[in-house]
Amino acid sequence: MSEQRKAVALISGGLDSLLAARVIQDQGIHVEGINFFTGFCVEGHTHAIRKRDQHKQKRNNALWVAEQLGMKLHIEDIVDEYKQVLTNPKHGYGANLNPCLDCKVFMVRKAHEWIERKGFDFIITGEVIGQRPMSQRKETMPIVADESGASDLLLRPLCAKNLPETLPEREGWVDRQQLFDFSGRSRKPQMALAASLGFEDYAQPAGGCCFLTDEQYAVKLKDLWQARGSRDYEMDDIMLLKVGRHLRPSKGYKVIIAREEGESNFLQGYRKGFPHIKTVSHGGPLALIDGEVTDQDVQLIGRLVARYSQGRNADEVVLAYTNLAGETRELRVDPMKPHEIPKDWLI
Repeated sequence: MSEQRKAVALISGGLDSLLAARVIQDQGIHVEGINFFTGFCVEGHTHAIRKRDQHKQKRNNALWVAEQLGMKLHIEDIVDEYKQVLTNPKHGYGANLNPCLDCKVFMVRKAHEWIERKGFDFIITGEVIGQRPMSQRKETMPIVADESGASDLLLRPLCAKNLPETLPEREGWVDRQQLFDFSGRSRKPQMALAASLGFEDYAQPAGGCCFLTDEQYAVKLKDLWQARGSRDYEMDDIMLLKVGRHLRPSKGYKVIIAREEGESNFLQGYRKGFPHIKTVSHGGPLALIDGEVTDQDVQLIGRLVARYSQGRNADEVVLAYTNLAGETRELRVDPMKPHEIPKDWLI
């Protein structure tokens, strides 16, 4: 009997990676999955925090895919290594701050290192020609294979017939005739294949779960880098940029104001790391202050937070301000009126 070949599939949790892995499994290949955690694909994060989103799906789709396929999933933490990819991408950014081509090269390189350590034979991805404007064009696909070091050990089952044969095909480990020639942004071919394989419940990626493709998130990240004079970031930064209303009344600081109860509860966990303000006399949001502030700034921030509280129409709102040393003092302010909040404060 011939030796059973082994492949690792990059599993994002979307439909394409699910199908790519299954198609190769069906050819008798032993397939295991690998999911790279960058910190920016925080699946279900905002749905889990916001009360209004409590009904939305919160599952980890990569783990769900592995369960559906009955395969082992390796989750690799690449948060620190990924910083260089994001802050200095060789091939630049997409529409926002998404370094898609550099990201794909990096992940395939990590997968190639993984198969060399583990004794696996080749790599599978769910890429489809023309599906992503930056990283999945026919002219960029060879860049991923070459710069990652994977070369022709990289197999893309869903569009393989549109590409040169890879080593797994030439060696007969995989039957090229059982692969596909999908192309373009339409999801219909993948959905038809999913139906034929018995999959009805699957993620609808539409850009994936990467926050870097989100315009509003990218604007907040750019603002953070500009304010700090550096493109560095930590995990707390990644999480906080997705939560709350971010306003910058001054170059020296910004205010993160919870938009509802769930976000206020989440921000509670960050109180020890930031000066913060909370309404006392009326129901209202918790607000974190990121940066250095004067007493005059604190008074202005108090008025701003009061504007977003249930006391917005009151003559006076009482708040509690706590500094980094944990010292709390009372503020009594008149809430800002809408016209007093410049549009350029909102990030």
